[in-house]
Amino acid sequence: MGWTENDRGVSVSFGPDVISKFLQKHDFDLICRAHQVVEDGYEFSAQRKLITIFSAPNYCGTFDNAGALMSVNEDLLCSFQILTPAGKKKK
Repeated sequence: MGWTENDRGVSVSFGPDVISKFLQKHDFDLICRAHQVVEDGYEFSAQRKLITIFSAPNYCGTFDNAGALMSVNEDLLCSFQILTPAGKKKK
């Protein structure tokens, strides 16, 4: 996929190939990004090389999404705390 401009022409998207090249070049294992609503608070993509984390449950009162916090321990193991929207029970 490489780099592609979005339909509105205001941003670009990138594919798993770009992620893999970036990780290899910088000797990283994972890219952690935020500022995009994901339903369960976090979401892996690109063969688990990219994670999106969103910490605001029920964003703007309309999305009914969970939020999440990610912790990384000294062995680089990731764990998550899920923040459910008020009034919604945990799964």
